[in-house]
Amino acid sequence: MEANYDPERISVTKSKVEAREPSMWRYWEFLPLISLENKVDIGAGYTPLIRAERLGKKLGVKSLYIKNDTVNPTHSFKDRPASLAVSKGREFGLNAVGCASTGNLAGATAAHATAGGLPCYVFMPSSVEKAKIKQAALYGAQILLVQGTYDDANRLAALAADRLSLGIVNVNLRPYYVEGSKTMGLEIIEQLGWRSPDRIIVPTASGALLSAIYKGIKEAELSGLIGGSGVSMVCAQPLGCSPIVKAFRNGGERIEPVRHPDTIVQSLAIGDPGDGYQALRVLRESGGAAVALTDDEAVEAVQLLASTEGIFAEPGGAISVAALKKLVELGEIDGDEEIVCCVTGSGLKTIETIPEPTNVKLIPPTLEGVRKATGLH
Repeated sequence: MEANYDPERISVTKSKVEAREPSMWRYWEFLPLISLENKVDIGAGYTPLIRAERLGKKLGVKSLYIKNDTVNPTHSFKDRPASLAVSKGREFGLNAVGCASTGNLAGATAAHATAGGLPCYVFMPSSVEKAKIKQAALYGAQILLVQGTYDDANRLAALAADRLSLGIVNVNLRPYYVEGSKTMGLEIIEQLGWRSPDRIIVPTASGALLSAIYKGIKEAELSGLIGGSGVSMVCAQPLGCSPIVKAFRNGGERIEPVRHPDTIVQSLAIGDPGDGYQALRVLRESGGAAVALTDDEAVEAVQLLASTEGIFAEPGGAISVAALKKLVELGEIDGDEEIVCCVTGSGLKTIETIPEPTNVKLIPPTLEGVRKATGLH
């Protein structure tokens, strides 16, 4: 199911939007909450859109932007859908909420549940990075580590939603949950001066973020906030779990689930993507592209993004940069295009995936030690 809007509801002027608080809720007409009194807001959204000149020069792209969602309250884009879904849970009068998560949604849902005064139950595969487990637990959620894959955790969460009256944000609250991610697309067009770029590259797991960004831009067209958009969407997935990419590249209509994901990019290791068919439709409708990256390429992108633009992302966040690099090399992206790479999660949560640095030296507490280590005189 998908939320749809009366054109009169999303009739809003640019000046009204621009006068509002700098958060995802500045676009409330585009969100399916009946009363703003139910809003649970800890500051998600309106994250920076950074002109990435140094990175663009390295990759051969003249006009490159980074949409930096690592600076959200729990340090990933998942704060957007969690904020809306927990708000909707309150509006429905639910007594508890929860989620199935590969890590980032766990922290986001737990934080918003606490702010909304609701108990929270998080289903996660036991292989998730320890930092993400600790983060969600610190917000007070009950963490249920499932011995299996994300898809196993998701099935169990769906069963709990059905039998135990839980509001699982990405299961029985999903039609509302995905709407929160639209705000990333709405922010991009506002921050570009109310226009869309040529391409938006999106780290993709379930397919919900990619589809929602595109939906938000199309609704902005319908509302008159922007003129006709020719934006092309690009899907980036890890090679060890890339069911959407495979279907797109093969020209197929069926997305074959990956039963045993094989990647260190845990945040994107969803073998049976809930919005996969929607993402596939969006890729084709928008004239988009899709590419799978090795774990090494994803980690290399983490280091490249940090060393050029000062943004430390997890491999699942920086994979959009890896995708851009590869598609430019393959000749599938023109360096003259205006491109936005969505960077969706902080590297501080996945520090164990990054190789030990080589530019660290132990020195004695003397000036001579500094001279020897640096070559400065």
